[in-house]
Amino acid sequence: MFQYYQQAADIIKAADALLITAGAGIGVDSGLPDFRGTEGFWKAYPPIAKLGIRFEEMANPYWFEHDPQLAWAFYGHRLNLYRQTLPHKGFEILLNICKSRIYGCFVVTSNVDGQFQKAGFEDRQIEEIHGSIHHLQCSRPCNNNIISAKNIDITIDEVQFKATGDLPICEQCGAVMRPNILMFGDWAWLPERSNQQSRRLYNWLLQIKQNNAKLAIIEFGAGKAVPSIRHKSEMIARQYNATLIRVNPRDYDVPMGHISIPTGALDACENIAKIL
Repeated sequence: MFQYYQQAADIIKAADALLITAGAGIGVDSGLPDFRGTEGFWKAYPPIAKLGIRFEEMANPYWFEHDPQLAWAFYGHRLNLYRQTLPHKGFEILLNICKSRIYGCFVVTSNVDGQFQKAGFEDRQIEEIHGSIHHLQCSRPCNNNIISAKNIDITIDEVQFKATGDLPICEQCGAVMRPNILMFGDWAWLPERSNQQSRRLYNWLLQIKQNNAKLAIIEFGAGKAVPSIRHKSEMIARQYNATLIRVNPRDYDVPMGHISIPTGALDACENIAKIL
């Protein structure tokens, strides 16, 4: 395994800029579930297992219209969990590596948990391609407003698995609010916040290209079930002649010429940091 860490460290040392891409697997070492497979999802949410609802069915805007108490039990539980969770040490290691790069770094993640911001990465350095649970929108939507969820507190009856008390309501139309997250079968998601982040990423990459700077990409915990991050990592690697370092204990295969590290995020970060 040491040779993989050495290769990754050499690539990072030579880079002027670092692109960090991340799927759900990066949060496992912080104690977060990655919902890998139906059984993994049901293990994290036994009450939903009793209902026989799969993750793709639960993560659907349908519930905010037909059973908002169940919808907010699920997303409220996740919101509370993410607020309580501390990012593992690997995030701090990555942040320190970024500070030593001439052009810094940018993060692209499919995660909605806000762990990168919590670890100290600036919001302007992050693209959340599926949105964020820490922001809300109207579930209809009757307007294009995206607001912070910082003042929203969701109380959950764990036995019935229902949100209790008042739910967040759109001030303009009175419909229930929902997280500004791209769900399955979702035609109501408001993408503007994520689009703004995407434009900032484009401008950062353009600056790197114009200055003929060397880019390295390190990807954590991005699986094949929803391969958005894997595809984006490989696309940017091709377009910017960058080396991709893929960290994944299971789906670790990479295109020819790139580096694969078959382990978890924290282990990889700590071992690479020892060499840098």
